[in-house]
Amino acid sequence: MILTGILLILTGIICTETKLVHVDLSHNFCTDSDAEDMYGLDGEETFHADFTKEEYVMTLPEFADQFGMEEGAYQQAVGDKAICKQNLATVIQATHNPTVAQAPPMSSIYNRDDVKMGSKNTLICLVTGFYPPPVNVTWTRNNKMVTQGVSSSQLRINLHDGSFNQFYTLQFTPEEGDIYTCTVEHQALDRPMAREFDVEVPAEASLGPAVFCGVGLTLGLLGVATGTFFLVKGNQCN
Repeated sequence: MILTGILLILTGIICTETKLVHVDLSHNFCTDSDAEDMYGLDGEETFHADFTKEEYVMTLPEFADQFGMEEGAYQQAVGDKAICKQNLATVIQATHNPTVAQAPPMSSIYNRDDVKMGSKNTLICLVTGFYPPPVNVTWTRNNKMVTQGVSSSQLRINLHDGSFNQFYTLQFTPEEGDIYTCTVEHQALDRPMAREFDVEVPAEASLGPAVFCGVGLTLGLLGVATGTFFLVKGNQCN
């Protein structure tokens, strides 16, 4: 009876099938000043149309199976962009330019690598949760505008609420005392939102205090041991 029960359990395990559910994503939109044509799988982007480079850009990691794009795929994306903008203009005119829902962005600034004075690094300004696009982001160094070494990512949509995220980066060489600022402007903000990054000299561990403390502790212990030795000898003599 026990053996039969074990066999039934094993049979049930062998016959169990695991069903995997995958989510395919196609994201196409446009605004008066921007457009996006992106495809993804399970929440991760696989490729997008780069309208500046005029090509599709594959964003799969190196270990994933890469695949080629069909001939004319980018030209199709350009055509979809033109149709989207035409439809947008028609809808705005038909609805008498209705008020658009707005969500203000949040931002943060951080360095990509550990700061080493004089070594090239990258500052990242992450702008999240805004609607509608676009946002305008500017960089300053010690209150002076910086335009060299600046780049931005594609817009990324949050599937749970339809808002957007975007990365902005600045290539820089840390120098002590420099202050970098990432300023974000969006129609849902009452005023520009600024985040600062102060370049500070990394604190280096000093061996001096530790060495002196160790030597002092050692001498103290030796003193206690010596005193104890003579105390014991004195008691023995008595």
